[in-house]
Amino acid sequence: MTAPPACQELLLDIRGQICPSSLLTALREINQRRHDLRTGQCRIVVLSDHRDATVTIPEMVHNMGYQVQVARESGYYRIEIDQG
Repeated sequence: MTAPPACQELLLDIRGQICPSSLLTALREINQRRHDLRTGQCRIVVLSDHRDATVTIPEMVHNMGYQVQVARESGYYRIEIDQG
């Protein structure tokens, strides 16, 4: 039995974008990598400085069945999206 491939982390820096642009950018990446997200081969980390994105992105991602965590960093937010 072989070990699963290491989880790759995709960093999506959308600082400077506002909703709905930030949401649409995040959704495009999620949809392009949905297989890898579902199988745990990929995690997406979104960096945003737009506070509304900390509500819109996690809400949509959760509705799609993924796990999401939001953390406030120095001057921006970090939104981590993992397999559901």
